[in-house]
Amino acid sequence: MATVVRMPSVLAGATEAAIARWLVAPGDAVAVGTPVAEIETEKALVEYQAEDAGTVGRLVLAEGEAGQIGDPILVLVGAGEADADIDAALGLVSSSPVPSSPVPSTAVPSTAVPSAPALSPVPTVPAAALPPGPAVAPGAAVPPAPAPNGHQAASRGRGRVFASPLVRKIAAEKGIDLAGVAGTGPNGRITRRDLERMLHQQPAPVQPAPAPGGPGSEAGPGIGVVQDNGPHRVLPHSPMRRAIARRLTQSKATTPHFYMAAECVVDEMLALRARANETASVKASVNDFVVMAVAAAFADVPEANVTWSDEGLIAYENVDISIAVATDGGLVTPVLRDVAGKRLSQVARESRDLAGRARERRLRQRDLEGGVFTVSNLGMYGTLEFSAIINPPQSGILAVGAARQQPVARDGAVTVATVMRCTLSVDHRAIDGALAARWLAAFTARVESPLGAIL
Repeated sequence: MATVVRMPSVLAGATEAAIARWLVAPGDAVAVGTPVAEIETEKALVEYQAEDAGTVGRLVLAEGEAGQIGDPILVLVGAGEADADIDAALGLVSSSPVPSSPVPSTAVPSTAVPSAPALSPVPTVPAAALPPGPAVAPGAAVPPAPAPNGHQAASRGRGRVFASPLVRKIAAEKGIDLAGVAGTGPNGRITRRDLERMLHQQPAPVQPAPAPGGPGSEAGPGIGVVQDNGPHRVLPHSPMRRAIARRLTQSKATTPHFYMAAECVVDEMLALRARANETASVKASVNDFVVMAVAAAFADVPEANVTWSDEGLIAYENVDISIAVATDGGLVTPVLRDVAGKRLSQVARESRDLAGRARERRLRQRDLEGGVFTVSNLGMYGTLEFSAIINPPQSGILAVGAARQQPVARDGAVTVATVMRCTLSVDHRAIDGALAARWLAAFTARVESPLGAIL
């Protein structure tokens, strides 16, 4: 029997993923463990291996098309199985009712109207309400609309609609009849891009001119006026961008944030970094020193190494810290494990490896899971200070700004020092203000006297 392979949950918490690249084609033999596709999750590119054996009968999703977790992505077939077996495995049904018995040859032709008693009058549809189209003589066959790429979608000829549950959901929300959409995916399958193309090709509704003194006129507040912003184009959201939007919206809506700021004098840290890098095989960055200071602060204030859950606070023994890495597709936060138990050279090496693989979209699932705290550093861009949004279910994030020289008062005298501004965002459910203040003070002390944090 044909086997349906479904979109795997390769990243915890993900609701959908996309096929970045197929590694097999219809007709290829597949064994258990054979790499079949590169799947683009919200934050990584994961190679998916087959869990069943067979021959590739159909690629359900095209490259670049997204689907929800559990949606069919391909079908494996055995010897002698054909398209009908694949259709049965996918549960495809006809988009129009199929008569239960053959129509006899004496049936009334479709162009004739049989007489019937007591028929209810049929309301006349105004011509203006009908969609525009070429004139067709009565009784003439209406030619099917060609697919955008010039070929006729296979699903049209079979009288079926080939689309994933995600596409059907979007079509229902937008009020689109899938029977009128030409699919460009494998075997005429309707993809999300087909729906987006159809929506973009639809003319924008014409806005009526505002009545004098009404909304939008000089006397009115301008409500309802559509502004013309000039030529523009719509850039479809990537799965990563959708994930960022969903998670950060969830964080701000459900996590009660509060913020604390500190100014750290980092001249000693910068001098130590310069000396360490003179002989180090892997050069340590300012961010590596910050990560080490964060881990040391959790060692000083272990009560802050917690996250919130409905059952109770979850206290951790290890200090796992996420580092924010900017990529072309968006921000990812791979995790450094057990930072408190590592030397500076180890942290520098692992940070560089994680950042490089993040930019190349080669992070593994484990690289992105866990962590109780995140360090986000925009100092290299010259940003003086900013506030960051907590990455749930973590309990805090430290926003690190640029280190700049400025006047500092010490022992009644004004001197020039290099100051780095850091803003701490905290989940108030897990950590109270006094505890957060203690942690921030411990972090500041570790940054300003960094030798103890890196040994």
